[in-house]
Amino acid sequence: MLVVDDDFMVAKLHGRYVSAMDGFTVVGVAHNGADALRAAERLHPDLVLLDIYLPDMDGIDVLRALRTAEERDASRPSTDALFITAAKDAGVIRAALRAGALHYLIKPFNRSALQEQLRHVAALRTRLDELGEARQEDVDQIFGTRPPGSRELPKGLAAPTADLVERTLRDHPGGLSASECAEAGSLSRVSARRYLEWFAGTGRAEVTLRYGGTGRPERRYRWKG
Repeated sequence: MLVVDDDFMVAKLHGRYVSAMDGFTVVGVAHNGADALRAAERLHPDLVLLDIYLPDMDGIDVLRALRTAEERDASRPSTDALFITAAKDAGVIRAALRAGALHYLIKPFNRSALQEQLRHVAALRTRLDELGEARQEDVDQIFGTRPPGSRELPKGLAAPTADLVERTLRDHPGGLSASECAEAGSLSRVSARRYLEWFAGTGRAEVTLRYGGTGRPERRYRWKG
């Protein structure tokens, strides 16, 4: 990841948030647009944490320049962008979206808010890498255009964990118990069970009962579709 912010201390803080997460590494820091573009060309980061207010150009122009460079050089790896900025104007947010930003965090925000977005970006990239031929359901989830109520999480459930449980079920088409899902996804059994029951309640997973040696039925969950 490349961190771009004109405030040296803020950039350092955001870099610390990123480095604290497994699977994320800060490969560079820039404090203006020109340095950000040079660093991106040299380092090819997967993601840029990008401020809007930079001393020489705004962050949206930086993102547009990155997209233009990628179009000119088909061999250049693509870079995603997450804006982290104090800019609240709706026109700026609209411009960031049209430039291709994955998300937009308004300062000030806490560590958990940034890390949740980073987990979401990682889950999105994984999903795209795994997709061969997408279904409409996959596209709706990627673009965030799911019909109301189809994937609105109840209080206490988090989107990154829901994505993890979903991927785990998809990877095991024969079905899993809550304990097996917890082990495969490195979750607690209680947490896995909550998400599995929610998926079952919304019709996205089906539940079957399997009787073992104890005579007590075990609930097993299988992803539908």
